[in-house]
Amino acid sequence: MRGRLLSPGVFLGILSVVLPGAATPTPSAKSLQIYFIDVEGGQATLLVSPSGESLLIDAGWPGYEGRDADRILAAAHQAGIRRLDYVLITHYHRDHVGGVPQLVEGMKVGTFVDHGPNQEDSAVTRTDYAAYERAIAGHAHVVVKPGWGLPIKGIEVHVLSAAGDHITSPLPGAGEANPYCGSEPAAAVDDTENARSVGVLIRYGHFRFLDLGDLTKKKELEIACPNNLLGTVDLFLVTHHGADLSNSKALDWALHPRVAVIDNGPRKGASPAAWQIVHDSPGLEDLWQLHYAEESDKAHNVGDQRIANVKENCEGKSIKVVAESDGTFTLTNERTGERKTYSKK
Repeated sequence: MRGRLLSPGVFLGILSVVLPGAATPTPSAKSLQIYFIDVEGGQATLLVSPSGESLLIDAGWPGYEGRDADRILAAAHQAGIRRLDYVLITHYHRDHVGGVPQLVEGMKVGTFVDHGPNQEDSAVTRTDYAAYERAIAGHAHVVVKPGWGLPIKGIEVHVLSAAGDHITSPLPGAGEANPYCGSEPAAAVDDTENARSVGVLIRYGHFRFLDLGDLTKKKELEIACPNNLLGTVDLFLVTHHGADLSNSKALDWALHPRVAVIDNGPRKGASPAAWQIVHDSPGLEDLWQLHYAEESDKAHNVGDQRIANVKENCEGKSIKVVAESDGTFTLTNERTGERKTYSKK
């Protein structure tokens, strides 16, 4: 099954055969849990659906004595799960795919999901992709296309972009003309794996969460202009760790996120220009960060109460989200216990 391109119906059917009873449902769970795990400027986002099924988006860096895999396992333990039903790799840069070999040594994984073969002409990316291929040998593996979904009970997972392609029809409720496109500068072509990122919108009732991996500006604008194909979201994982190679104003402002989280490291991401675009997004209630951005300034960092890690040498604290189907959601800073609930609208 590895590497095959399947239609959505066949994809769902095969997964139901490959993974009978894959999840361990927790009947008492009625919320969607999201853990933004600190992997020092990479990505590792763990979602546990109300049914108890799990999805990990990216696995952080390799090395560091298994630091990132250990942090993922700690979050899984906190969430009460013993296996990962799906691991979705957005693209093959080291800070997203590098932790997979160490992850599979410490935790059972059901199905790996990605955009297909590496498309970047880079020695380090080819090396990391080869390590990933070795690590997932023997696991179920599915290559997704825009417009597909993942069969996770209790939530909807919509694939928006993959391998440089993207959805061409608007999501339900989306498709309006985007007033911010006219002033947006043209964006350069990006030949790296960033532009091939798998982007997903995750929906639980009225709650909507967006993660576009490291999608860069030209690809962002293709789904935002002249019409916004995505609509609005409640929670936005700021694209590309808050780098200014991504985060076009035309996309970020059209999303009207209520809350945004930057999965930056102490010296990676949260660039002042991108930070300001997100911060100024119409309707934004709060911005949270995984790290204080050491190479920025105080004016382009949020207050300490909404930063999970304020020191460069840190314990890797997470930001946790609990979302309800009516659109209410709560963020908690694991470092301080600071908690804020955003009521349904």
